[in-house]
Amino acid sequence: MHFMDLRRPEYSHMFGFLQADGHLSAGTGQRGRLRLEVSARDRELLERFQRLCPYPSSIRERTRATNFSAEHASSIWTLCALEARNTLHALGMPYGRKSTLIGPPTGDHVARDYLRGLVDADGAIGVTAKGFPFLSLTTSSAAVSDYFCQFGLAVGGALRRPGRNARDGVFNILYTNDPAVAIARELYYEGSPALARKAAKAEIVRAWERPAGMRARSAPRRWTEVDDAVVRAHPADTAAVLLGRTVASCTMRRWRLAKAGEPVEPAPPQLALFS
Repeated sequence: MHFMDLRRPEYSHMFGFLQADGHLSAGTGQRGRLRLEVSARDRELLERFQRLCPYPSSIRERTRATNFSAEHASSIWTLCALEARNTLHALGMPYGRKSTLIGPPTGDHVARDYLRGLVDADGAIGVTAKGFPFLSLTTSSAAVSDYFCQFGLAVGGALRRPGRNARDGVFNILYTNDPAVAIARELYYEGSPALARKAAKAEIVRAWERPAGMRARSAPRRWTEVDDAVVRAHPADTAAVLLGRTVASCTMRRWRLAKAGEPVEPAPPQLALFS
């Protein structure tokens, strides 16, 4: 068995999870280790990773105080083999602090399994209190954000262009309703290796059907060069009438064109805050 052959679903999933939640540290000489800590309730995942790894490794338990619990129980998997660490590093897992540096593997890999590993580690999936399905991923990596958004557009038909939030500089990517269901069905397919508790929530999301009478999500209307020409030449309220769009959408489009350096006619006083 070739360790970390990312053409195999179980290794693509494992690598995605390790990239998000694992920590690769380099000691002096050839010393170093891979360390992955999860909640004690998720120990089964570590045992699965340990079986997939042909090198000696260990799993131990610990209890400590956290912001959420005075006695948080966790399981820790530790792998020290230099050959294993070299393999992970070559595939794109940096040493040390890595959250902004990681990105999808450049070689052959199974995209949906790799992304499921990321969602298992740093995402959320489920149904809201009102019964609406959702699927999300939080990441500090621009490369991971772009990759996940491309997947969401291809599978769920939903365009996302998130920016880093102001508080902690991460990307929060959220899908709801039909796109969330479509993405969940692709990521958490029948028999896919996954974190057990998230797989259970994904099963609920996959089974969701739009309630009778609930309006379906309309396909996004793309901006064309003709639309942009109208927006550049007219105030937002006039462009909205000519294009059959809302004033708000035309106002925002004018602002984006101006920000990109496109020549735009001066906005009327009430729209000046967007220019």
